Amino acid sequence: MFKNFKKGGHRKPSKSSDSSADASSKGIGAPGPGPTSKSGVGAPAQNTVEPVVPPPMTHVEPLPLLGKSPAAERQNLFMRKLQVCCFRFDFTDTLKSAREKEIKRQTLLELVDFIQSGTGKVAEACLGEMIKMVGVNIFRCLPPASHESSGTEVVDPDEEENYSEPSWQHLQIVYELLLRYVVSSDTDTKVAKRYIDHTFVLKLLDLFDTEDFREREYLKMVLHRIYGKFMVHRPLIRKSISNIFYRFIYETERHSGVGELLEILGSIINGFSMPMREEHKLFLMRALIPLHKTKQVGNYHQQLSYCIVQFVDKDYKLADMVIRGLLKYWPLVNCQKEVLFLGELEEVLEETQSAEFQRCMVPLFRKIAGCLNSPHFQVAERALFFWNSEHIVSLIAENRQVILPIIFEALEKNIQSHWNTEVHGLTVNVRKMFLEMDAELVDECQKQLAEKQAKAREVAEQREMTWKKLEDAARK
Repeated sequence: MFKNFKKGGHRKPSKSSDSSADASSKGIGAPGPGPTSKSGVGAPAQNTVEPVVPPPMTHVEPLPLLGKSPAAERQNLFMRKLQVCCFRFDFTDTLKSAREKEIKRQTLLELVDFIQSGTGKVAEACLGEMIKMVGVNIFRCLPPASHESSGTEVVDPDEEENYSEPSWQHLQIVYELLLRYVVSSDTDTKVAKRYIDHTFVLKLLDLFDTEDFREREYLKMVLHRIYGKFMVHRPLIRKSISNIFYRFIYETERHSGVGELLEILGSIINGFSMPMREEHKLFLMRALIPLHKTKQVGNYHQQLSYCIVQFVDKDYKLADMVIRGLLKYWPLVNCQKEVLFLGELEEVLEETQSAEFQRCMVPLFRKIAGCLNSPHFQVAERALFFWNSEHIVSLIAENRQVILPIIFEALEKNIQSHWNTEVHGLTVNVRKMFLEMDAELVDECQKQLAEKQAKAREVAEQREMTWKKLEDAARK
């Protein structure tokens, strides 16, 4: 990704830059990665002086290349380049300050190369200024969402045009710089956490609401790396994501970064140790399961389903709570959403053990029976696909005495009158499976259904006779 944006708009290298690159390749520049000092961030190399924060710059001006400067002056030059990158510009007018914008862009690229190559280490004094520069560039008020500025309702993101941040040509390199520093093996978290602190992490989380998907991708990578490297921030990140979800579910129902946050959570949940802590189970019950109720669930359902299945895979005893949660928020009139729920339900059942299955099988198969008779063929077809899973079939066979009486009427109704041939064929196959499991039980269910239908006809006849008597009495 970094190579792509580095190529765009890059000027033809001059002879001086070529000579500096050759010098660097011959080992004349700063030393390569070596053992970190006690301060860890990358203490300055030997024979260098402690860098001093230079006075503020009043305008953007080109500076010498880091690779070409003497080692003793490199850290101070690094600080001056950070000051150049603190200038912010108006990108609504592409011609305004074009020279200064290009100087800043080239300076940012050089800083990324400096961090990524490992040819020089960042002193602690420089680290504070670097994180300050990152904050100046990325922490900003986000523009109002498209539906807020236009007054229209929220639409499917596939149908609306993608928003592009005007200053992305600079922002992307700033994010790359931050990411390269966080993943660097030279980064000492004991020192770095003084600058990448709780406030910094909370501001990063606020940026996930940006409508620019490119920025959300970078934020996802940076936050994931911070979570993995800075253990001190882990509880804060989990709690803050919970709060974002609570606000999304119960207040706004609008947030652009739910999918990306769920992707981060997917890898976090995968690393949970067993036995699972109570706070994680509460997060599942109070935040993840209620995410199914929103209108926009289709936008992030794939990531949400992965997180839910990860929980059940970690602790199979959670299956009953998850299945009952899905039934609680089951869609009533949205068929596409119902198909998503059925897919997720199948994945959960694949991880469910017999004891947990027995606790929820009655309400579960009442819902499945309703799906079997759905006039929307995709819903009925998706429900019938459950019988393609060997594990689910084994659970059904073990508890067929309870399950078959619940769904038998729905199966018979499909065979007799469903309009879709695929659904009809799948239903016939499911009925054959039950015949092979227990023919006597099928015959018994057939008799019970016949008795039920006879009683229903009798009740209907009595009702019709009653109405007829009332009509005759009204005529007199």
